[in-house]
Amino acid sequence: MSRHEPDREDLLREATALAERVELRVAGMADNVVVGFRRDGAASFFFGVDPVYQFNAAGELRRAFVGSLLYKTDGGRLVEMRRERTAQAVELHSRELDDAESAAFLSRAEAELSGFHSALMASQFEVVGQVSHDINSPNVTAKVSTWLAARPAKISLAQTSRLK
Repeated sequence: MSRHEPDREDLLREATALAERVELRVAGMADNVVVGFRRDGAASFFFGVDPVYQFNAAGELRRAFVGSLLYKTDGGRLVEMRRERTAQAVELHSRELDDAESAAFLSRAEAELSGFHSALMASQFEVVGQVSHDINSPNVTAKVSTWLAARPAKISLAQTSRLK
């Protein structure tokens, strides 16, 4: 992990692990939203610089970045990871969220995704750009809408933050 991090790289151009990705300007949202899919179907949602939600291919939350904190799943539980910079290094300090904290975190994520999906369904967005390697399905925005419509109302936590 670098000691000095840029705000956010150009995800549309540089997030090559996301084989398909789209950047959208959404009515009512201050920042653009970038959504990308890995080849296995794992989805990542970047609401500007923050928050970020990353899911595995089964649609389970595996990692997040919210309010300058990193979150990962471990054994189906959420772990908050706080970066502390010293003169010599960057240290990560972890703590597991309790049930109430996890429920509040997931409620916020569900609301964010639901609001975004509602804006897509109401066509309240503009495509800024997209990358699609699937010539049979070049409309990444439609894939995002399909993914959001198919997800359960309640977000499930992955057993691990790693991709399989």
